[in-house]
Amino acid sequence: GGLPCCGEDPSLERHFKGHRDAITSVDFSFKKKQLASGSMDSCLMVWSMKPQMRAYRFVGHKDAVLCVQFSPSGHLVASGSRDKTVRLWSPSFKGEPTVFKAHTATVRSVHFSSDGQSLVTASDDKTVKVWTVHRQKFLFSLSQHINWVRCARFSPDGRLIVSASDDKTVKLWDKTSRECIHSFCEHGGFVNHVDFHPSGNCIAAGGTDSTVKVWDIRMNRLLQHYQVHSSVVNSLSFHPSGNYLVTASNDSTLKILDLLEGRLLYTLHGHQGPATCVAFSRDGEFFASGGSDEQVSDSFLSYNPDSHIISLKGATFCFPLLVVESKNQLNSSFCFVLQTVSILEQRLTLTEDKLKECLENQQKIIQNKTN
Repeated sequence: GGLPCCGEDPSLERHFKGHRDAITSVDFSFKKKQLASGSMDSCLMVWSMKPQMRAYRFVGHKDAVLCVQFSPSGHLVASGSRDKTVRLWSPSFKGEPTVFKAHTATVRSVHFSSDGQSLVTASDDKTVKVWTVHRQKFLFSLSQHINWVRCARFSPDGRLIVSASDDKTVKLWDKTSRECIHSFCEHGGFVNHVDFHPSGNCIAAGGTDSTVKVWDIRMNRLLQHYQVHSSVVNSLSFHPSGNYLVTASNDSTLKILDLLEGRLLYTLHGHQGPATCVAFSRDGEFFASGGSDEQVSDSFLSYNPDSHIISLKGATFCFPLLVVESKNQLNSSFCFVLQTVSILEQRLTLTEDKLKECLENQQKIIQNKTN
């Protein structure tokens, strides 16, 4: 499993405009046909991945929508809001949503279990709650955090729950016993986002200390610690292969981390303000990011002639840096960044000609700099 094909880098595929304020959350439907976004403008939008297909705007929340997620089947989208409610919408038609008052304060996070039967929510009321999706029956509450809970996720097998809080801890819970199995306390600030590795054996979290940490939950030990951002880490998402992690930060960048090599692979400068959220599609071919930037109405890609040089498994390749140029400011925007499919394997099979061309270009750059 890997990232973009031979010689190609993540490139801007589409740019969605429609929200009137900062985007807070993005998620792909399972079959990659739709993309949902939540915003400070109190709306949820569902975008079709097919060009020229209309987007749906869902209005109903009385305050900012802070989280959105598709159910595994794609038949529902859950949203959580500052209005303390969770709403379940049908993404393909504009019927009335199912609304339930989930918490006594802002709802920061909603997440479906992989079987689509349960929903976990996290809130500023310091609790994590678990519900049935059918009839939205409340099951139980997890309440050992002592500050706002920013994020909660089910493990891939549905047996565990992980939560991240402003109390600077990441907690791991057993869904059946409802006990806290372990608290990870290595973060130096509020923890904004946490998620399970696709294997279910690891978790990654990012927060206000600008770091990203990866833990092995079988041994309860810190595996990797990345200091690649210069500001708050708002969101992260694992590639389905488990080999990569994409992160979004207030420093306006997205970073793609190579987890096998334990290092930074790409920096993407798609946003002109904080990058607030990021998510891979379920097949790993795309990822989407949202921000609070005032961005382009006719955004296009241009390439920086100076090559960025990166070493992969002992071989050096060069590729152009991604630059998103802009005119006309917009209140908010939505960047859609393509191609995270199979960077490593396919790039390692580059033809000798391509390698030769790369090395020649590299030589020219070095000569230009020395002249």
